[in-house]
Amino acid sequence: MAAVDKNRRWKFLSRPSTPGLILAAAVFVAALTPSLIPRPWPIQGALAGIGAAIGYMIGAALTGIWAYLGLAMPEGRAARGVFRTGAAVAAAIALYGLFRATGWQNAVHAAVSLPPVESAFPVSIAAVAAVFFLLLAVIGRAFRLVAGSVARWLERFMPPRLSLAIALVVAAAFFWTVGNGLLMANVLAFLDRTYARIDQMVTPDQPRPDDPLKSGSPASLTRWADLGNMGRDYVVAGPDAAEIAAVTGGPAKEPLRVYVGLNSAETPQERARLALDELIRIGAFERGWLQIATPTGTGWIDPAAQMPVEFLTRGDIATVAVQYSYLPSWLTLIVDRSGYGAETAREVFRAVYGYWRTLPKDRRPRLYLSGLSLGSVNGQAALDLYDVIADPFQGALWVGPPFANQTWRELTEGRNKGTPIWLPTFRDSSVVRFTAQENHLAVPGAVWGPMRIVYLQYASDPIVFFREDSWRHEPDYLKEPRGPDVSPKMQWIPVVTFLQTMVDMVIATTVPLGRGHVYAAEDYAEAWAEVLAVPGQDDAFLARLKAHLAAKGI
Repeated sequence: MAAVDKNRRWKFLSRPSTPGLILAAAVFVAALTPSLIPRPWPIQGALAGIGAAIGYMIGAALTGIWAYLGLAMPEGRAARGVFRTGAAVAAAIALYGLFRATGWQNAVHAAVSLPPVESAFPVSIAAVAAVFFLLLAVIGRAFRLVAGSVARWLERFMPPRLSLAIALVVAAAFFWTVGNGLLMANVLAFLDRTYARIDQMVTPDQPRPDDPLKSGSPASLTRWADLGNMGRDYVVAGPDAAEIAAVTGGPAKEPLRVYVGLNSAETPQERARLALDELIRIGAFERGWLQIATPTGTGWIDPAAQMPVEFLTRGDIATVAVQYSYLPSWLTLIVDRSGYGAETAREVFRAVYGYWRTLPKDRRPRLYLSGLSLGSVNGQAALDLYDVIADPFQGALWVGPPFANQTWRELTEGRNKGTPIWLPTFRDSSVVRFTAQENHLAVPGAVWGPMRIVYLQYASDPIVFFREDSWRHEPDYLKEPRGPDVSPKMQWIPVVTFLQTMVDMVIATTVPLGRGHVYAAEDYAEAWAEVLAVPGQDDAFLARLKAHLAAKGI
């Protein structure tokens, strides 16, 4: 291979790759096409810019492989002509995408019940995309410079092709160490410190309760300051007996809520024991219903999930939740590699279920489990059906189960033939049923067994339906029939769909109630009504409850 080719291949400021520019423009346009969640123009621009950079990288890599193999490449005037033509084609492709951007975004807006936008701000999208593209291009050029420098040094001792292969590995290891070992570690440490401070901060609108039945009160076994920010809000935010009675039209009790914070004890076992002792202290096992609610990563219990069950049971329920993290769920999934959340959920279940089993069956509460998002993952990880089959709990409601939820995956992959992944049926529907915005829990011909497990999921929820292999396989949720909240204009595009749904996961809670990862109280109410099967409830009562919850904005 001639020296001039080698120098051209590794020159830091050499002419851009023509195939890279064309492929970058194609991926840029593809990134603007409809996805599950509407994207504001800054996020749309960032996604398009990152996608374009990836497209360029692939094109440039193909160009490099071509040169590596010693195949003919245009030189001089011919090379300049090819470059100008390729740049013009790339510009035309990019302009086409910017022209279509508004219509594509409005297709997603219509699917998730948002009003259309007058403009997707194509100029702003292009500007943001350019910034991200250039930033990543600089990083790519730096990688090329490092690899080229190492290759030239190695060529003093070994053949050019072998030196190039080794140089690429060395450069990749160097950039991975810098990016993951230094930058990412520092970012995660900063986020950890920030969320820890937020969790410990007691605000003026969180006064310590005087009610001895509430966690954190003077009579409680847990300190108010140790409950965490989400726990303190949760303890005092429930409906009282008067509000429940007004909606149900009959006598009601004050619901009991037990919460144990991450700082309340040192280990998951100690926190679980503390939660059990608190339940016993306030007489939770004397109620008609008992719920173990596994929180999300921050320790949050969704009010839209909790309030319906308290109204449906007319307040005759106690709920226990134990915090295992103060980080957002997506960050907990990155940091909590040891399964600390699952360990906590397992210890809580063992403590509560173990005590519950010792009580006479005719005098103990009916036991239920629940969890939203990461709470559903950890809540299910706490269970071993072989341990409970002899004396089963009565049911569970799992909502928005993330794609990493192994139990959910097994159920949906084993779904009955012909049923869509967003609304599957599983075997005879006697144990597990799925529902969405429209109530689908009344499965024709199906009869519930002694345990009722319901999954509530929206087809437009990317946290549920993200697929790691969507860069090379069309995901099942895009096959017909599609969910009502998935745009018919969304198409699978290799690599691009993977990037789009990754971004969708980050903004999955920016949509209206009843779409994406924002689950509405009325859908919780219908799901809980099926799981609990409380006697005496009718459609009029459920409609009244749903109207009351909607008036609360949840």
